[in-house]
Amino acid sequence: MKSKLIAINGEFFCRNLTGIERVAIDTTLELDKLFPPDRLELILPSNAKNVPQYKNIKCVSLPVAATFFPKWTQVDFQKYVLKNKRLSLDFSNTCPYFAPGIEFLHDIYGRLYADDFKSRRDKFIRLYSNIMYKRIAKKAKKIIAVSEYTKKTIVETYKISPEKVCVVYDGLGSYKKIEPDFSVFERLPQLKEKDFYFTLGSLSTRKNLKWIAKNAQLFPDAFFAVSGKPLPSMVAPEIEAIKTLPNVVMTGYLSDGEVKALLSKAKAFVFPSYFEGYGLPPLEALSCGAPIVISNRTSLPEIYGKCAHYIDPDEPNVDIKALLKEPVEAPDELLKKFTVENSARKLAGLIKEVQGF
Repeated sequence: MKSKLIAINGEFFCRNLTGIERVAIDTTLELDKLFPPDRLELILPSNAKNVPQYKNIKCVSLPVAATFFPKWTQVDFQKYVLKNKRLSLDFSNTCPYFAPGIEFLHDIYGRLYADDFKSRRDKFIRLYSNIMYKRIAKKAKKIIAVSEYTKKTIVETYKISPEKVCVVYDGLGSYKKIEPDFSVFERLPQLKEKDFYFTLGSLSTRKNLKWIAKNAQLFPDAFFAVSGKPLPSMVAPEIEAIKTLPNVVMTGYLSDGEVKALLSKAKAFVFPSYFEGYGLPPLEALSCGAPIVISNRTSLPEIYGKCAHYIDPDEPNVDIKALLKEPVEAPDELLKKFTVENSARKLAGLIKEVQGF
């Protein structure tokens, strides 16, 4: 495998922008600064959008769209990798089955929380995810975990050597350049400055919306703004129940600028998720000046240390107002540590090691 060109799976340019996609886009931009020409390729579906100009990474567009999951990775991208003898780099918990290379495993959620996948669609996603987790664990040339917690779960679950798994923490990149869009307060006049708690993320089961709903019931003077798109795995009664609460506003879709505006004016960012491989939203909140109230489970204490107020995701009877009076450390050093520049430098070192340069 030494001296092979790296082929980056560019499917992330075809998907909705979530944490994984943002990390992939920002990290690829940084890798472009760290490698000379003819070392990295970015393999793009025909429906890739908003692809930046690169100086050193060669973009290769294939005449096929990434639409039907998981055809792009398992047919089109894989065919390119095998035919051209490339080494794949995938950011998104997937790999070409017959040619796994350097592969990110942000978490193994589907393996650890089977009961969260209820619909037929979700069960298919879980099945495919579990196949990918195991294939990456057993056959990848190098596995990239985004936290020591994730590394530990991969090693223990799949009984592999810890030496095969390298931790590359996520970091903030382009998010820092986004301008707040304060017009969101005209659309949501119920939200008053420093008088609401804010939470966001896909409204999947692990994000633990029921904690917000129960806390809002127990503390009617607390006001919550909840952003995120419901997923099929979300328990419908929880959504319906929370809509009836007078002290919760479901904001619907928010742009990055609107999210930053709300974070900058919120009393705190609340993140009761009971499972995270890393957990990027609290870092984004800290960068906007919002205190964070987060779960004490999985990777979150590892990442946020003494800069967060912690809650038990199974115990919603928490007076957040009182909790926020407890002292925490300023996040300055945390924000310096978790940057996309630092992430890309470590990833670049691993790529060079595998390539043999």
